[in-house]
Amino acid sequence: MPTPPLTALPIRRLTHRDLTACADLSEDRGWPREEHKWGLLLSAGQGYGIDDPDGGLVSACVVTEYGPHGSPTLGAIGMVLVAERHARQGIGRRLMRHIVALMGTTPLSLHATPNGRPLYEELGFKTTGRAEMMRGHFTPGEPTSGIATRAATARDLTSILRLDEEVFGTDRTHVITRLPAFGDQLRVAEDEGRIIGYAAAWPNMDTQVVGPLIARDTETAKALLASLAAHTDRPLRTDIDVRHEELLAWVKAHGLEPVAFNSVMTYGITELPGDWHRRFAPLTVAAG
Repeated sequence: MPTPPLTALPIRRLTHRDLTACADLSEDRGWPREEHKWGLLLSAGQGYGIDDPDGGLVSACVVTEYGPHGSPTLGAIGMVLVAERHARQGIGRRLMRHIVALMGTTPLSLHATPNGRPLYEELGFKTTGRAEMMRGHFTPGEPTSGIATRAATARDLTSILRLDEEVFGTDRTHVITRLPAFGDQLRVAEDEGRIIGYAAAWPNMDTQVVGPLIARDTETAKALLASLAAHTDRPLRTDIDVRHEELLAWVKAHGLEPVAFNSVMTYGITELPGDWHRRFAPLTVAAG
């Protein structure tokens, strides 16, 4: 029986059993394997992929839905990958068209690399912002803000979830409640006993990724980021909304260097929900 063309191969749901194949696909495209991140995305979101008849995956992506269960108000698309040997054959376009159709009227968002952006524009996504990836060893300076930060406890979770929904613009309880197990650190900033920001740092290869980073203002964001840096000897990596010019200048002055820019793109909405003034960095660009 002849092998069907790749564009005719079925798209199926991915599960945790596909984690290694997803990591292999990342590695095939020159990305880090990121098994820890894939594990979160396949648990909190829904993966879709195409099997290669010769083994492994031809293509994969993950959609993380936010809002009420069964009627999401936002879907974040990430980890859109096509194996190098099957690139430029329309497979990524087919997978993305499948996802867009599957999500129906649910607004969508994604972070696009310069290489991926033309495909998403072709599918109707619009660029609504940019994020700058920063990486490096944080060099502390003199503390000036006086903002109190501490490790989060289980009792803080309700307040964190309330703040997160207010700032992110929709409920993502199923993701945020995974942070204590997923991350190495989860810290909060307080003002007179009230939580005014929180941030996590989670392991990714040889770095600690800072995200989410949600804070009342730039000084609070600085305090949280510095407190995370003080509790690790790994380089930090984070993706900061370019509108937060003061924070970007500050992290550059403290040892982090720009690595890349990603375009923030949306479909079905003109901009992301929530309050960008308090949303400094995503959990991961793959999940918003």
